[in-house]
Amino acid sequence: MPCERKPMRYGHSEGHTEVCFDDSGKFIVTCGNDGDVRIWESLDDDDPKFITVGEKAFSLALRNGKLVTASSNNTVQIHTFPDGDPDGILTRFTTNATHVTFNSSGSRVAAGSSDFMVKVVDVSDSSQQKTLRGHEAPVLSVAFDPKDDFLASASCDGSVVVWNIEEQTQAISWPLLQKTNDVSNAKSLCRLSWQPGTGKFLAVPVEMKVHLYERGSWDHVSSLSDDLLTQPINVVAWSPCGRFLAAGSVGGSMTVWDINSKVCVERQKHEKGFTVCSLSWNPSGSQIAYTDTEGCLGMLDGFSSSTTDTNKVPVKKTAKDYDDLFDDDDDRLMDEGLSDTNSPVKKPVAADDDDDDDFLMPATGRVRNRGAILDDENSLDDDDAGSTVEPTAAPLVPLRPVYEGPMPTPPQRAFQPGSTPAHLTHRFMMWNSVGIVRGYNDELDNAIDVEFHDSAVHHAMHLTNSLGHTMADLSQEAVLLACPSTDELASKLQCLHFSSWDTNKEWMVDLPQGEDREIFSLPGPVVCMSGHGEQLLIVYHRATGFDGDQALGVQLLQFSRRRRQIINGEPLPLSHKSHLSWLGFTAEGTPCYVDSDGVVRMLNRTLGNTWTPVCNTRETCKSKSDHYWVVGVHENPQQLRCIPCKGSRFPPTLPRPAVAILPFKLPLCQTSTEKGQMEEQFWRSALFHNHYSFLSSSGYEINEDGQNQSQKEQQELLMKMFALSCKLEREFRCVELAELMTQNVVTLAIKYASRSRRMVLAQRLSEIALEKANQIQEEEREEEEPEYSSYRRTSGSRYNQEEEEQGGEEEEEEDGQEMETEEAAETKRQNTKNQSYSGFVQVLGSGKPSSSSGQPRVTNILDNMTSSKKSTPLSGSAGKQNKTPVLKPLAPRPKTKTQATLLQMTSNKTSNKKAQENTEPAADQKQPDAPPPASPAENTENKRPKTGFQLWLEENRKNIITDNPDLEETEIIKEAMGKFRTLSAEERLSWTERAKGQSGDAADVKKRKRAEGGEDVENKNENTEADENSAKKKKSLDPSSKLSAFAFNKN
Repeated sequence: MPCERKPMRYGHSEGHTEVCFDDSGKFIVTCGNDGDVRIWESLDDDDPKFITVGEKAFSLALRNGKLVTASSNNTVQIHTFPDGDPDGILTRFTTNATHVTFNSSGSRVAAGSSDFMVKVVDVSDSSQQKTLRGHEAPVLSVAFDPKDDFLASASCDGSVVVWNIEEQTQAISWPLLQKTNDVSNAKSLCRLSWQPGTGKFLAVPVEMKVHLYERGSWDHVSSLSDDLLTQPINVVAWSPCGRFLAAGSVGGSMTVWDINSKVCVERQKHEKGFTVCSLSWNPSGSQIAYTDTEGCLGMLDGFSSSTTDTNKVPVKKTAKDYDDLFDDDDDRLMDEGLSDTNSPVKKPVAADDDDDDDFLMPATGRVRNRGAILDDENSLDDDDAGSTVEPTAAPLVPLRPVYEGPMPTPPQRAFQPGSTPAHLTHRFMMWNSVGIVRGYNDELDNAIDVEFHDSAVHHAMHLTNSLGHTMADLSQEAVLLACPSTDELASKLQCLHFSSWDTNKEWMVDLPQGEDREIFSLPGPVVCMSGHGEQLLIVYHRATGFDGDQALGVQLLQFSRRRRQIINGEPLPLSHKSHLSWLGFTAEGTPCYVDSDGVVRMLNRTLGNTWTPVCNTRETCKSKSDHYWVVGVHENPQQLRCIPCKGSRFPPTLPRPAVAILPFKLPLCQTSTEKGQMEEQFWRSALFHNHYSFLSSSGYEINEDGQNQSQKEQQELLMKMFALSCKLEREFRCVELAELMTQNVVTLAIKYASRSRRMVLAQRLSEIALEKANQIQEEEREEEEPEYSSYRRTSGSRYNQEEEEQGGEEEEEEDGQEMETEEAAETKRQNTKNQSYSGFVQVLGSGKPSSSSGQPRVTNILDNMTSSKKSTPLSGSAGKQNKTPVLKPLAPRPKTKTQATLLQMTSNKTSNKKAQENTEPAADQKQPDAPPPASPAENTENKRPKTGFQLWLEENRKNIITDNPDLEETEIIKEAMGKFRTLSAEERLSWTERAKGQSGDAADVKKRKRAEGGEDVENKNENTEADENSAKKKKSLDPSSKLSAFAFNKN
């Protein structure tokens, strides 16, 4: 079905434009946003006649010399044609009509309006009218049944309704479309069309397909589609014969199908890719006129006028005798010349048979053209190709390659996160966690309003937008505005620095065209950018996407003193066939983004800077056409702040939209079970508190209370999951959970397992606890040996210890209250231990005065945080960064009971299991009475109980000195530590056990010294308990005997 696409020509001002032919097909009639109706004698008519019908003309219809128009004064008017004389007002609505159409005889007009109503009016007597009520949103289109019994209408409420005109009732309603709040926001105009003559089929454009519904039964009989259609179909129109159906889409594609074979027989593309918003067939069937949203008029010419009448006859007549003259495809076409000359690949729509000989030469000797896939400008122009049958010996036309794979995806346009589209007269130029910038550009005002969420930051501002700013951003310090360049002026960047302490609070810079102000280049066009503090996040097109996917890359740069690139051009993960809709940072500085499918992803710095999905806003949407417009993300508390938009992707400026808060949820398995919920909460807590370690490493002051609370919550969740696994007899899982626990919480888990009579599990947990104690002690010695000043930060460790001890209380309370007497004693013991430990800090600190003072406040706080990570067993498992706050704040508990509960358990662990950490407090408590250390060797060897490492060092010191005679003492210790770590776990354990055999006497001395140093009677009572405990320590080192003693020593 060859046709020629004529060049487009200007018809009306930019905006929605409609077109139709008169009854004779001699005139083309258009209306547009300028309020004019133009009457063209042909596409080349340079002086068309025009009729002004109002400020804007939204729709028109022409029949029997009557021209009906829907204008912006909420009326439907009649003019004579072609004279253009006013012939009265047909009907009125409370708001503007959106679409008008005639019935087949021209006696009635149907009109749909934005006030949700459809009216059917007699042309001869406008008082005879019927009103069809039932739509819940503006009406998109209306179409008369050719037999005048039914009327079909489509609406922004998502429904397509067929009405019985006489009864004014709904015959059928289909929920086919996305809901929107206005015609301007609708993805498609959904212009319906009945098949002429019999009215057998109603064609309804739905997304990228056309649904055909049968008249009377209203069954969905088939769908017409095409693989090359990538955007929603806007409008459909039947040929006068009723055999062909033409469709125009949002992306500018125009497609013609043969209804009998369901095959696409013609594809054309708008020369600039603009949206096709109206189609009309010439009554002769030889032309299709179309208009776009830019006000231009175009024409497809050359459709055969005889196709509709004679096509079927010759094919049936000749099929018997001339099988070799026509091939399979041509039973739907008149002759070879009309088959494929200018048409690209043609494929059956549904499950029709595909030709196996598409690339074979028919008997005519002429090769079929299967090219021109994306742009018909490249198609061949063989107008006379079918007029004669060429001999088979004629030279072959070279075959054009055919591509049938996924099609390239149009790259999404650049946008600014937090802003609504720039073409709106009233829009949000920026909405973020600081405030709102609104832009107004209408007949009354061209201004910008700046409003702050917290008025203490700055008062609201009203700015005159004389430069035509189209972009804005807002922070706690400044307002930034930018405008594009014009023919006379360069683009400008304006900054209102309201927080500046000097008098110059405003500056402006020109950005001349062609001048590159960037300090680095990107591999592709920028899509959007976002900044936070010293971080800059950039997303750009890294390649061409296919099959509806965008191929985006992301770079994350940090502009601190040491500038570095954290993410270097990695692909940005997006949902299938979605695009990026929001990009930014959380309030705490973690990059995150949202795609058009509503999936929120956040950067996971601890997993190699990967992106973790943390929320899906579509799960909370009630309708397919509802969306959430994100305005901010917070990690503590965990909040996704967004604005719900019904039937739209962005909110209107008035009335002021309300902000909703959505919860986060990781897409884990079995989240409906108790185990799955606790796992999701644990890993979400871990992810959402990575920012503590990042901020502290970047030199920022962090909230240690929140960090400690998060870790406490994390350990509580682990202990709850451990208890649940114990009840379910999943001991292997219990051991996996224990690997994630801190050393002291593992001790609590051992107690729980022992009381549950799970001795094998308790034995395995004791090995894990011992290994964790070794790791902690090695880390402590690594800090302690070379630099004694690290102990000046122990106060932060003690605070973390108290917080962690609260984490174990909840599970301990489940075990009963049978250990109250021990709790009291342990509380006293802990008081003494803390005093002794503090004294040790002071003594050692005095040896290095330069490191204990003179630091900025931020540095001291960060030092405390660093110390809490390394020196306290309760503050996190070895080598793992601290993260994890709490979703729900926990109620504070009495401090003394908390200490007693967990510390009593800790004492049992240290006395009965002889875990490695017992040697650390012993040395700490012994130091206050000792003079300041003279050397590291003297301190560690003479004043402290020996550890497995020290014992190994004594025996291997000579070998190390022999190999490295020039090493200093501290370097020898570092070298020894490195070699000690290379030993297997069993060898290190054996050295530790040997060292413990020598530590009993040291423990006795420690207990006596602590008792002597006390000032009240309670501290003297410690002596008796210390002796009892030291006696227990001298028992056999067999693990099973130790474990049984630990489990049942008080029962």
